[in-house]
Amino acid sequence: MPATIRDVARVSGVHVSTVSRTFSAPHLVNPSTRARVLEFAEQLGYRPNRAARALITGRTHNIGLIVADIANPFFPPLIKAAESHARARDYHVFVADTNEDAGVEEELVLALAKQVDGVLLCSPRMSNTQIERLSRDVPLVVVNRPVPGLPAVVMDVAQGARLAIEHLITLGHREIALLGGPRGSWTNREIRRSATLAARAAGSGLTVLGPNPPTEDSGAAQAEAVLRTGATAVLAYNDLMAVGLIDGLDRLGVSVPGQISVVGIDDTALSRRTRPTLTTVATPTAAAGRAAVDMLLQHGDDRRTTALVTLQTELVIRDSSGVRAS
Repeated sequence: MPATIRDVARVSGVHVSTVSRTFSAPHLVNPSTRARVLEFAEQLGYRPNRAARALITGRTHNIGLIVADIANPFFPPLIKAAESHARARDYHVFVADTNEDAGVEEELVLALAKQVDGVLLCSPRMSNTQIERLSRDVPLVVVNRPVPGLPAVVMDVAQGARLAIEHLITLGHREIALLGGPRGSWTNREIRRSATLAARAAGSGLTVLGPNPPTEDSGAAQAEAVLRTGATAVLAYNDLMAVGLIDGLDRLGVSVPGQISVVGIDDTALSRRTRPTLTTVATPTAAAGRAAVDMLLQHGDDRRTTALVTLQTELVIRDSSGVRAS
């Protein structure tokens, strides 16, 4: 028969309410008492009833994590880091995928609202107005996009896009194409804004192709359009599109980087396995997952906050970028 809270109280020599507080509000329990209760709970194999604890504390100790596309290799490191970080704090994470659909995104937030203590909303496609409205139903932390009045964790993709364009210009490229990402993406807007400014500052041309779905097939489908621009280098919205573009160019008999250099963004595992290996902008996705969990637990009860964590990006130079062919 499984151990009960009364069993733990008896062997620990404390009241049942003290055992309850040890698990529901440990900061209210004397450290030495808390340590003794936890030790005996471990010996007895006692596990607190999460549902009962939720009724008492008003906390489910569950977190929702909603991503735009779970098949995109950008998201798994973020998900794994968030889950591990939350588990260490006695929280469980429910993961849901929107398939890049803003309508599904809204439905999922509303569905999770009563089952979790808060939601991590990653790379959302909804409008700021929609997100702000949903935050009245459940605490939200937005990842990969700032929303006024809500806590957010962002990766400095503008810095990364600037470094990528400057790298290509240093290699002699004067006509550059930018493969844009999905419409409604804050990341896409930041990349485009920063790349445009960097190219303009160097007197180089930048042709924007998009918006596009952020997929490998989308990148491959743009190969002919890239050639028509006359560009000798391309910056893609993400690694998936960059890898797809390399494949599409290869099928057209165009070598990378011999004839066209290609740079991605994200530094996913895919970037190290493709041939040529992909020059890319590394985004700290695992760190973003951990920071988002911390932010939700810290600011979950404060629905209106300007808390913002910005994580730096860096350029990782590999084989897909080279000196412009003369």
